[in-house]
Amino acid sequence: MLEKTLTIDAGDVAGRLGLIQAGLDMVNQGFTIIDTDLRLVAWNQTFLEMLEVPRELVRFGAPFEAFMRANAERGEYGPGDVEAMVAARVNAARAFEPHYFERTRPNGRIIAVRGEPLPGRGFVTIYTDITEQRRIERMIRDQNAELERRVHERTEALGRSEKRLRLITDAIPALIASFDRSLVYRFANKGYADWFGHSKEDIVGHPVAEILGPQLYAELAPHIERALEGETVNYEYAVAQADGQMLYASNALVPEFGPDGKVSGVFVLSSDITEQKRAQAALLQAQKMEAVGRLSGGLAHDFNNLLTVVIGNLVRLQELLAGTSALDEYLTPALTASRRGADLIRRLLTFARQQPLEPRPVEIGALIASLELLLRRSLPENIDLRIILHRTPLFALTDPHQLESAVLNLVLNARDAMLAGGALAIDVDRRRIDIDQAMEMEIGAGDYVHLTVSDTGAGMDAATLAHALDPFFTTKAFGSGSGLGLSMVYGFARQSGGALRLSSVPGRGTEVALLLPQGEGAAAPEDEVPALADSFANRYLVLLVEDDPEVRKVVRTQLIDLGYPVIEAQDGAEALRVLDSVAEIRIVLSDLVMPGGVDGRILADRVRATRPGVGVLLMSGYPTDLWKEGEDLELLSKPFSIRELSDALERCMR
Repeated sequence: MLEKTLTIDAGDVAGRLGLIQAGLDMVNQGFTIIDTDLRLVAWNQTFLEMLEVPRELVRFGAPFEAFMRANAERGEYGPGDVEAMVAARVNAARAFEPHYFERTRPNGRIIAVRGEPLPGRGFVTIYTDITEQRRIERMIRDQNAELERRVHERTEALGRSEKRLRLITDAIPALIASFDRSLVYRFANKGYADWFGHSKEDIVGHPVAEILGPQLYAELAPHIERALEGETVNYEYAVAQADGQMLYASNALVPEFGPDGKVSGVFVLSSDITEQKRAQAALLQAQKMEAVGRLSGGLAHDFNNLLTVVIGNLVRLQELLAGTSALDEYLTPALTASRRGADLIRRLLTFARQQPLEPRPVEIGALIASLELLLRRSLPENIDLRIILHRTPLFALTDPHQLESAVLNLVLNARDAMLAGGALAIDVDRRRIDIDQAMEMEIGAGDYVHLTVSDTGAGMDAATLAHALDPFFTTKAFGSGSGLGLSMVYGFARQSGGALRLSSVPGRGTEVALLLPQGEGAAAPEDEVPALADSFANRYLVLLVEDDPEVRKVVRTQLIDLGYPVIEAQDGAEALRVLDSVAEIRIVLSDLVMPGGVDGRILADRVRATRPGVGVLLMSGYPTDLWKEGEDLELLSKPFSIRELSDALERCMR
């Protein structure tokens, strides 16, 4: 009975072992068990196929060393001494320690070998074909490397593109920036940074209000708010520089929308329109000058006729009341005021470029030196006057009398700006104007005399500076100034072929720079004033033609005082009739503009055609721009003194 039971149990065990072996053979990993004597006690079919184990070696109790030798001999471990390679592996196995290594077989398959010790000093070894895994890993690694290479290339390309874009944005004549919803700058090009006097690094990451400053930010805040609400906004604004000059920009704020459709920031696109504004201002100034010129020309005739009458009668009264107390008390101030009125008209016409200058080479240093005493007497003791002249004489082609008036005007303006005292400097130097500067100043390129008058007075703000050259503009109290001082200096500079530059900073003073064309040679001497005509030596009968009876009366008196017999005519037609009937007439003194169809020019042409021996002298209260350049007749501007009349009459008879 016992024997039968053992037989059944052995058969059952064999069946179960066969079942286990069949299961192991189905595993896709190789499997071996080595006992404490390093002999094979278990394996599966995958092990045999994966490692191509020779069938004659596979049996229960086969020595581990036999497998190592077979592998070494067929090159599984690479080149080398077979015995040494076998001994190394057998010695390692006797340690019965966990181990893992990967082996590439001659057929290229990669086998992962992992051994784990068993209780009782044996070990189990698992063999895994990881060839495909390693191929996939290698492919992934190669793909990652390729991806990294491409990302690196793209990053470099993006960096180059960004660098080029920055170079482009820095080079183009535009102001470009952007800020986010929190009003912090995220980008600024060089033009934008330069505009506000910062570097790009000083702008990016900083609040908009900090860069713009409180005053400008308050001005632009409504536009920024509209842009943050999603509206594209266009506007212009101005920035004052440290020297008081204004910079103007045309600005566009373009909202940037995020993926959610909300405004995430704002792009700033600006352009510098300072030159455009200056050109507009220059055009406006020219239009103002043209308007003043038309006004001046229309008024000049009437004023000059009135002043001719007033001055003529005052001079007559001066002669009659010579030696009386009334002369100094009443007549002299009235005559002085009248002559100042005549001078004001001439200066106004010069400003409007309707009164010709008499330019000649003038040594500027000598002219300033001759004015120095007058200038110092015009200044209070608390103003220090400093005159800096060029080391060599500088000649300017200009009208000396107008230049004296201009310098005096500038000095008096500086004096009025320094009520608490200060320093005033007159500097004369030479300056070379190149093509670009000439185009900006609207003058010709070349050498100029550069005369500056600078003070340390109150200065002017931007609004005042913008109108400082406007005619009749003044910041002085009513009655303290005509508002024509700077305007006339400006007109004189332009009419002289030069330019005027005005700069000022509130609290730091003002500088007026006058550029006059440089001349050559010594200044021409003043003509000697001829003596009054001898009433006995110049008994030439004069035909006086003037439509204004009061003017005619004054001029007739002057002619008689000079010793000239006079016949009068009230217009050109009457003058022609008188000429036809009076053969003794030797001089015709006629107004230039007269009613009736026969003006001074027509009358002069008829006289020269029919009476070639008769001298003709024309006079006018109109601006002398009516007189064509190159005409051989002399024109006497009203009002004129008796000495000027005498000189002109003698010249017309030469």
